[in-house]
Amino acid sequence: MTEWEKLLRGQVYNDFDDDLFQRRVAAKKLFRAYNRTEDGETELRRSILRELLGSVGENVWIEPDFRCEFGKNITIADNVYINFGCVILDCAEVSIGANALLGPNIGIYPVNHALDAEERIHGGCRGKPVRIGKNVWLGGDVKIVAGVTIGDGAVIGAGSVVTRDVPPGVVAVGNPCRVVRRITESDRIGYEPPRGKD
Repeated sequence: MTEWEKLLRGQVYNDFDDDLFQRRVAAKKLFRAYNRTEDGETELRRSILRELLGSVGENVWIEPDFRCEFGKNITIADNVYINFGCVILDCAEVSIGANALLGPNIGIYPVNHALDAEERIHGGCRGKPVRIGKNVWLGGDVKIVAGVTIGDGAVIGAGSVVTRDVPPGVVAVGNPCRVVRRITESDRIGYEPPRGKD
């Protein structure tokens, strides 16, 4: 079994493997090309994202400077906005649900290097998927670690470090991130979407 196959199965793999290195080089070429595009080059951006990512939905907007490790393990649904400076180290599956809003400087890290120093210095790693539900809002500078699922409609406060699952429909903040309350009808601010935009 190759190290890539081990990585995809969530098994322990050698992070220093040459095939993985080459896959990272290919991803860097693509995300660097993406980051050099202009806002008006929407078709070029879409073409690069289709080549870089595992899958990308309709109406996805990613602000430069975007960086990832492999790209192929990232799936993004429709109507997603990712602000400046996002880093996704996709050593395991990363899925981002429809209508998600990711603030600036988001870090998604589904990989863990070995805790044992001897294993770590020889490349021992294992990843666990990160799943971000639909209608989620991640505030600026949020960091998400391996194995976390964020439920539909959750809001994660700026600067939070998410180390465990967050249920749907809540506000969660802090380091480590904790649920502070449910989102209710009283949170509505009276905004009326433009007609034809709902």
